[in-house]
Amino acid sequence: MTEAPALEAYFAEAESWDADRAAQSRRSARTAWWVAAAGWLCAVASALALALLMPLKQVIPYLVRVDGSTGIVDVVPVFTGPATPEEAVTRYFLTHYVGVCERFNFATAESDYEECGAFHSAQRNQAWYALWTATNPNSPLNLHKDGSTVRVQVNSVSFFSRASGLSDLAQVRYVKAARQGAGAEESFTHWVATLQYAYGEAAKDPKTRRWNPLGFKILDFRSEPELVGETMAKESAAAKESAVARETP
Repeated sequence: MTEAPALEAYFAEAESWDADRAAQSRRSARTAWWVAAAGWLCAVASALALALLMPLKQVIPYLVRVDGSTGIVDVVPVFTGPATPEEAVTRYFLTHYVGVCERFNFATAESDYEECGAFHSAQRNQAWYALWTATNPNSPLNLHKDGSTVRVQVNSVSFFSRASGLSDLAQVRYVKAARQGAGAEESFTHWVATLQYAYGEAAKDPKTRRWNPLGFKILDFRSEPELVGETMAKESAAAKESAVARETP
């Protein structure tokens, strides 16, 4: 009789111990499932984040071009597909304006002067008139009265946006080929022009509207020579002279 209570107590203790082990196993299983679910959730979130960031991660190649004769370095624009009609028209007007207004040929000087005026604002036209007046020593009429001519070749047109998002600035790189006479060789100089432009109402004058039917206006124009080519050419010529002098006994 004395052994029965002891056995019952032993079995009860063993049963509680087994129940504790089973409960602990269930708790461990639940914890493992929660950890696995959290890991899968993090993996799915990371995959979604990478998928959303993929459009932002792209390799943009840049081709740097060096002129073999002048040493001028520029970046070739990347072709991103067909340009919008607005950009294509603006690029055409900028190229046409620089090509006409920076060249000089006495036979077409008067027509070029009037055509350039069709693209000017009122303020720009005043500066244009002051530049071309005969009393100005730097007037093209005075600089080229010896019969010399200037031909223009536009190389590139780049657009810039202000911090406010307004896009009204462009940079045009071009080459001037000057010739002193009919039989003379052309001398080349490289230039960079910065232009501010805008679109307004088309002129009512038929002649002006024939040149500028969309009311494209040049508000500001600043052109500067690219001295890299000239400097390198001078250094190259000096180096050649020095080499010839060393070889001469």
